[in-house]
Amino acid sequence: MMPLVYANVGEKQIIKKIGGSQETKKHLADLGFNVGGDVSIVNTLDGNVIVNVKESRVALSEELARKIMV
Repeated sequence: MMPLVYANVGEKQIIKKIGGSQETKKHLADLGFNVGGDVSIVNTLDGNVIVNVKESRVALSEELARKIMV
């Protein structure tokens, strides 16, 4: 298990755990990040990532991406 920021670009990953406060977990769930869901990194820039999740593209800060374990 590793933080999402360390995943390779283009590789499909499965979300295993989401950390952080209840508020952070709810925010990520509202964006479509749920345990067991698929996610893949489209691009990275200075630690920030753009990911495909539930057929949508979402930009995440490095801080948030580190809370998603794949």
